[in-house]
Amino acid sequence: MRRGIEKESLRSLPGGELALTPHPAALGSALTNEHITTDFSESQLELITGVHADVESCLAELTRIHQFVYPAIGEELLWVGSMPCGLPADETIPIGRYGSSNIGRAKSVYRMGLGHRYGRRMQTISGIHYNWSMPGLSNDDYFALIRNFRRHSFLLLYLFGASPALCSSFVEGREHRLEVFKGHTLHMPHGTSLRMGRLGYQSDAQATLAVSYNSLESYGASLQDALTRPYPPYEALGILNPGGEYNQLATTLLQIENEFYGTIRPKRVIRRGERPLHALRERGVEYVEVRCMDLDPFVPVGIAASTMRFLDVFLLHCLLADSAPDTPQEIAALGRNQHRTAERGREPGLLLLRGSTEVPLVQWGAEVLEQCAPIAAALDAVHGGHGHRDAVDAAAGALAQPQGLPSARVLSAMRDEHDGSYVRFVKAQSLKTRQLLTQQPLDDEARAHFERLAAESIDEQRRCEAADTEPFETYRQQYLAPERLWVRPRDPAR
Repeated sequence: MRRGIEKESLRSLPGGELALTPHPAALGSALTNEHITTDFSESQLELITGVHADVESCLAELTRIHQFVYPAIGEELLWVGSMPCGLPADETIPIGRYGSSNIGRAKSVYRMGLGHRYGRRMQTISGIHYNWSMPGLSNDDYFALIRNFRRHSFLLLYLFGASPALCSSFVEGREHRLEVFKGHTLHMPHGTSLRMGRLGYQSDAQATLAVSYNSLESYGASLQDALTRPYPPYEALGILNPGGEYNQLATTLLQIENEFYGTIRPKRVIRRGERPLHALRERGVEYVEVRCMDLDPFVPVGIAASTMRFLDVFLLHCLLADSAPDTPQEIAALGRNQHRTAERGREPGLLLLRGSTEVPLVQWGAEVLEQCAPIAAALDAVHGGHGHRDAVDAAAGALAQPQGLPSARVLSAMRDEHDGSYVRFVKAQSLKTRQLLTQQPLDDEARAHFERLAAESIDEQRRCEAADTEPFETYRQQYLAPERLWVRPRDPAR
């Protein structure tokens, strides 16, 4: 197995408000640094590890990246919660900036489109993406894994969800069903991951999609439709505003592939200028990207080794179990299960839809964990120790005692230690995390490595900008041309 991590974190001021400063120059170019970039906002760091054959080396690299970042951000904090810190007015949240090259401008215009379509506040939610692969798997193997993952991902939201509460600034002016915890803190009493619920990465427009994961062909056709289908509200918004500035990249249901939200994605490393869907169709699935993991505010780098081991076991279970084809009816039911678990996962007796019947979440989760146990034992037999079995045993214990779940611990800590305030709780955890990681400074060799990468990334961005000769509008139209999503038939004579 191979795994890597992409971790998003807002930069906040010491008082718990969003930092509005530019991406720190010491971290290099957000366009071309392969380890340190930004996500939606200029204030939202994304830290990226390489590919690792074991959990420990992956976490060690993620830790080193953090240790390099902290000195570069001065007095600012890395916000350790998935739901954001105190936010300013929506239009004041800074969109990521990537320079004057066509590819850099496209990244910023895409984010401008996200802001218009969904609001900038929604895009400030942060999480961890867990990238996972195994050699020798076919496209059909990966899509079978994905179908089972989508069926059982409620268990990950239940076990590792850590966003049951938020600052009221996140929902200012929006309808919601949250309850007041105290003051400016809102919550769902039995919530696990508001990030993955109706207030999180959700879209009424995308709710019209019933993307099939039965094969690469069906997935590609579903995505192709969303990338080329005009969507009237986005057509009304237009490509340009009256002042001639760009509102969005396209007026289709999805601007580009990355706009499609999901708990898991099939992925392939792309070549320069290549469309992700073209890469998938031409060369197949290379890995899966698990997208439903909240930041764990109780763990310095946002994810624990035991959580990663559980994910490895869980993904192997999804791969090895029988995986029936999905249907539009099942896809709709899975969406309802996700929302129920995100908003009410710890509610005693909560029922989820399985086929034509409803079953208790706890019962279904126990069945999945029972099937995971032999896989964990086999992994421990190969790698030594009992880390995988411990991770599965801990998950089984959490089904019986939900008060120990991260989501329950967040609410308890807010109530008992921080006067009911979400912002005070996460600010305190962010300070603890900063102190812990800066007490273990980088060695000179590692620091020099990251400084060299930062300098090289700035040079690379300048080369990109100097090499561009065509107008941005020409670049935009060519990049979005529908034929670039297809794969040309191979010449049998070659």
